[in-house]
Formats: sequence, structure tokens, C-alpha cells
Amino acid sequence: MKRRHFLKQTGLAAASFGIMKDLFAHQNDPVYGHNNMRYTMNAKWGALNPSQHPVNDCHEMVQDSKGRIILLTNETRNNILIYDKSGKLQQSWGHEFPGAHGLSLHAAGGEEYLFITDTNRHQVYKTDLNGKVLLTIDYPEATGVYKNREAFVPTETVILDNGEFYVADGYGAQYIIHYDERGKIKSWFGGKGETTAHLDNAHGITIDKRQGTPTLLVTDRTRHCFKRFSLDGKLLEVIALPGACVCRPVIKGDYLYAAVLRSPGLNVADSGFVTILDKQNKVVSNIGGSEPVYQNGQLQPMSQADKIFANPHDVCVDDEDNLYVAQWASGKVYPYKFTRV
Repeated sequence: MKRRHFLKQTGLAAASFGIMKDLFAHQNDPVYGHNNMRYTMNAKWGALNPSQHPVNDCHEMVQDSKGRIILLTNETRNNILIYDKSGKLQQSWGHEFPGAHGLSLHAAGGEEYLFITDTNRHQVYKTDLNGKVLLTIDYPEATGVYKNREAFVPTETVILDNGEFYVADGYGAQYIIHYDERGKIKSWFGGKGETTAHLDNAHGITIDKRQGTPTLLVTDRTRHCFKRFSLDGKLLEVIALPGACVCRPVIKGDYLYAAVLRSPGLNVADSGFVTILDKQNKVVSNIGGSEPVYQNGQLQPMSQADKIFANPHDVCVDDEDNLYVAQWASGKVYPYKFTRV
């Protein structure tokens, strides 16, 4: 009995030591970000065996209703990798998307669907969560503004509650094209040009409902800003982000998150970070970036401060407000996880 009691007490002591060690290690992990939006980093979260489940560019990520994190990569051995929140691989599929770039999730009729843009194939696809293609969108010839399919290089989609959707032609002619739920063109706006209402590198798009009335937020990456449009394409606001070549806007709750591919310009490789804006679209935190500073109400130029990213391409925010960051042209790294502290 004495020996059993000794072993029990020893085991409890060891367990307590392990818990304290984990807590101490967590407390001593580097913390990135500013104000109340600060995070610890796990660079090994999404790592897999590259001989079995390789990635090329990790372009975008979403979370489904089951809590799974879905990654899109342009590696055709497995365009889609589906993780649980601990980083364990649950499923993989997809061999036909060599230019896999944009990934959006839409729920309708009790089911969930993915919208995938392919910059190589000049098409957009709606699929189920197992990879079955349900709708294919070819280049928008009916607009009359495209000479051929090669001029259409779609980078992103966003879907309205009624199933209508918008496609951002961010690497092509820079138009935002509005489709009905069946894929018929309704309207378009933007395009290349010199006015503020024109777009240059319209890389991403999302619906913003934070102020009540739904509007479109569109990336204008080379001009370091997001532009707000009405749903019928009227320019309403420019959200300047000096020094930040932003990718798509991602909204969760009152906050807007975005990967900054590079800073202060697209010509500076391996210089990215993640930026977070509040409901008033004021930058409150930069993960791996310089502290946001406002002078006379104007945001000062931002830049990379910590070398934790190379070229981040997207942010996924999970149901616990943790972040997952996918990177482009960054040595084929898997996504990183950032746990909010």
C-alpha cells in the first residue's frame, strides 16, 4: 500500500509538473500583434509529409460548419487539404486546378459549397465539399469587354445570401462581375483605369455587413487600399493602408483581417505581415508588422517588423478567433496557426 501510495503521489506530481511546464512554455512564447489583438504562433500546425500531401502555393483557407479548416493549394496532387483545428489532416482531394487561387464557402439549403477560382484555366467552379463540380463559369464573353478567355484571370469570389455571387478578375481586366445563382451575368463594374473607381490588382472581395447595409469590399493591392462599393458597383469609400500590399479582406465579427503579401511594395520579396482593422476600419494590430500609428487621423506607412512570414496570402479566422495564415511563394510551407492571447 505504501508503494502504491508513493507511485500515485509521484504520478500526480509529475502530471502537475508537466502542466506547469506547458503553462510556463506558453507564457514564454513570443507574442505578436498590438493592443487587444495579440497572438502566439505555431509554425508547425499544418505541417504534413510533403511526399504524401505536398503543397505549392498555399493560397486561401476557410472554416466549414464542422469546424474544419479547408486549405486551397495549386499543387494538383491534392488541391484541397482539410484539417481539424488541431492540425490533423481529415481529407484531401482535387487534381484538376493548376491555377487554384480563390476559395470561398457558401451555405444554402442545409449544404455547404466551395467556390474555387483557377487563374490558369480562366474559370470559376462551384463544388461540394467532396470536390464534385456543380457549376463552371467560363470567361464572361457576354460583357463585351473581354477579347478572349486569356484576358479573364479570376482571383476571388463572394456569395450573397440568395446565391448570387461576384467574381473579382484581379489578375486580368480588373472587373468585378455580378452573376445570378445560376451563373448568368447580371452586371459588372471596375476595370483598369486611372480614376479612383477603377481597380488595379483587384485581388480579393467580400461582403461587409458591419455597418448594417451590405456593401462590397474590394482589394486594390497595388494602390495599398480596400475600396467599398455598393452592391450595384458605386464607389463609396477608400480605406487607405499605406505600405500594405493587401490580399483579400476577411471579416469576422467587428474586425477585418487581411494578409499583407509584401511591404512597402510588391517589388520587396519576403516582407509580408497580417493586418487587423476594427469596425471603424482603423488598423489596431499588425502580426509581424510595425505598430499602427495615426497622425492627425492619417495612418502612417506600415512595414514588416518581425521575420515570421515571407509572403502571406490569406487569413482564416476560426470560431474561437484564432488565425490560420497561408503563404504564397514561401518555400512551400504549410499554414501557420496563431492562437489569440
